[in-house]
Amino acid sequence: MQKLQKMQNEEAGDSMSTNPFTPTFGIVPAHMAGREDVIGELLRALDNGVGDPNLVTIVSGARGTGKTALLSYVADEAAAHGWIAVNVSALPGMLDEIVQQTKKRAGHLIESDDAVRISSIHLGNIAEVTFQEQNAEAATWRIRMEDLLDELAKTNTGLLITIDEVREDLDEMIQVASAMQHFLRERRNIALFMAGLPTHVSALLQNKSVSFLRRANYHDLGTVEDFEVAQALTKTIEGAGRSIDEEALKRAVASIGGFPYMLQLVGYRAWEASPDSSFLSIADVDAGISHARIDMRRKIFDTTFKELSKGDVRFLAAMLEDEGASELADIARRMGKKSNYASEYKRRLIEQGVIADRGQGLVRIEIPLFKDYLKERLS
Repeated sequence: MQKLQKMQNEEAGDSMSTNPFTPTFGIVPAHMAGREDVIGELLRALDNGVGDPNLVTIVSGARGTGKTALLSYVADEAAAHGWIAVNVSALPGMLDEIVQQTKKRAGHLIESDDAVRISSIHLGNIAEVTFQEQNAEAATWRIRMEDLLDELAKTNTGLLITIDEVREDLDEMIQVASAMQHFLRERRNIALFMAGLPTHVSALLQNKSVSFLRRANYHDLGTVEDFEVAQALTKTIEGAGRSIDEEALKRAVASIGGFPYMLQLVGYRAWEASPDSSFLSIADVDAGISHARIDMRRKIFDTTFKELSKGDVRFLAAMLEDEGASELADIARRMGKKSNYASEYKRRLIEQGVIADRGQGLVRIEIPLFKDYLKERLS
């Protein structure tokens, strides 16, 4: 009996030591904080099928706002709604990868076009058999996809294509968007969900070749509410067999600032502080916050800063003395420039997801803790 109890205690300890937080880009977290409305809208579009305006959706947001995780979650759920999902990033070779993934994931539903057949047999002194490829590849990507969609339609199965890290300078990205317009006009059962940084999404939408994308459903993923962060933290921790001190939870939520990636970092680091304990203490959370801030600096802030122009940095530096939001007129004055000059950098930084327009001439740095990072770096 004592031996059995010991084994059960060891198993419980092993279970508690499994960290449920996933601070890795693209990994679907145990609980998606604050994205229920977006996810519900996309899944309803898959249920509704042809004609639903949300079957073409663009998700935009700064690094760490959960764009890739959201796409991954919806793609994982697609099968339960009668769809095959293929997931690619906007890189050279994307078109062929979409075709190959579709064939692989729908292999049980579509006829293979890779088979060969005998085209002729000659019987003489030497027997000769000639083989010919069956259903040779069509000339264009659009026609190849139409053939696949025809096969899927026989089983009433839709095709969801998700494209991450969209880029305006990739010809294949333009080809997909252009073909999508024809597929929708032909009432084919296909959906296109895309995600990218604001500056790339904005540039793509300005491309005249794919102007129809301007009518696509659009979601700007910003920060999430504190109560949603608290819920996600609590559900993740308790779902993995531990609990969290109430004051520790408040500190964790305050440090996260509504940033989904920071949520996973703080949770992961706090869990690792004492993995064999049955609860997360204030000391665990404080240690987690300290390590998470270092991670954020290395993985988010440094990369974001490197992409800023000198003018962008001057604009942001002019915001640092304000406790809350900054007035554009004050920023322009501190820069020694006119308001129309400052407005151009305001537009650029909004497109990059670094700042947000708060109305009435006010702007605010949108990435949590980035203001402190700038103060330190620029000092």
